Amino acid sequence: MTNTMKAIRIHSYGSPDVLTYEDAPCPDPGTAEVLVRVYAVGINPVDWKTRAGGGVARRLHNPFPMIPGWDVSGVVEAIGPGVTDFKVGDEVFGMVRFPEVGAAYAEYVAAPIEHLAVKPHSVDHIQAAAIPLAALTAWQALFEHGTLTSGQRLLIHGAAGGVGHLAVQVAKWKGAEVIGTGSTANLDYLHTLGLDQIIDYTTTRFEDAINPVDMVLDTVGGEILSRSFNVLKDGGELITIAGTPKPPDPQQAEKRGLRASGMLVHTEASHLKQIAQLMSDGSLLANIAQVFPLTEAKQAHESGEHRSLRRGKIVLQVRA
Repeated sequence: MTNTMKAIRIHSYGSPDVLTYEDAPCPDPGTAEVLVRVYAVGINPVDWKTRAGGGVARRLHNPFPMIPGWDVSGVVEAIGPGVTDFKVGDEVFGMVRFPEVGAAYAEYVAAPIEHLAVKPHSVDHIQAAAIPLAALTAWQALFEHGTLTSGQRLLIHGAAGGVGHLAVQVAKWKGAEVIGTGSTANLDYLHTLGLDQIIDYTTTRFEDAINPVDMVLDTVGGEILSRSFNVLKDGGELITIAGTPKPPDPQQAEKRGLRASGMLVHTEASHLKQIAQLMSDGSLLANIAQVFPLTEAKQAHESGEHRSLRRGKIVLQVRA
C-alpha cells in the first residue's frame, strides 16, 4: 500500500478552478473504520456550494487542504481495529462523515463503518455512488421528518432533480399517490417515473391543478415553499430541503394545524441498508446524467452548476 494517492483538493474556497488534481497522503483506517478503494464518487449540489464557501463550509474550521465529496462506492482495502461487519474485498457504498469533511474525491477514503452499507451485486459502482446523499435525504424527509404512509397524497416539487426523482420512487414503493412538478423539458422523463400526476410549472400554477395533499416535499424553496401551504390538508406536513435546516414558517403552519420543518441529511446505517434493499430489488434507480473521470472534477462542477436541464446525478469515475 502506497503512502500517497491521487485526489482532488482545494486550498481555498472559490470557483471550480480551485479544484486541483494532485498527490495527497493516503489515509489509514482508525478504530471502527475501513479503508475504501474508491471506484466512483457521487456529486451533489452541496459539493459545489461548499467548494465556493457556502453549503456546509461554515461548519468546517480551517479544513485546507481539503478533499471534497461525501458519496462513495468502492471496495474495502483494509480494516481498522474493532471492525467485524466488513472484510477486505467487500463492495460497499455510503455517505462519509457528512456534514464534516468526507474526503471522497480520492483514490482511497477512510470511512466509519456506520457510514457504509454493502453494495448490492446487481448495482454497479457508478449507480451506487449516485445514491447515498440524495436517497438518504428523500428517505429521511418522507419517513423521519414526515410520516408518509400508504395511500396518502404527496406533492414533490422538482421531481426530476437529484433528490426529487429518488423521492418519487421511494414514495411509490411505500404505496403513496405521488404528484410531481417539473419543467416542460422534463415531462417525458417524469412520465417514466410512474407519477400519478405531473404538473408543468412553466405553464401551470400547482395550486390550480391539484386537490389538497397530505404532504409536500419541497426541493426548491422561496416562493414555491410559501405557496405550498395552500395545498395541504388540515394536519398536513410540509418538509423542505432547500436552505438552512429550520422550520420554513412554524407560525404560519401552526395557525392552520399543519406541520412544517426543514432538514439536513445525516448518515443512518439502518436507512442506508433499507435503501440498499430497494436498489437490490429494483425499486430504486438513480438517473445518471453525466460521468466524468476524477481528473475532470472541475468540468463536473461546472456542468452541475450551470446545466439548464436539472435532471439526475453527476458521478466521478475513479476506477474502471
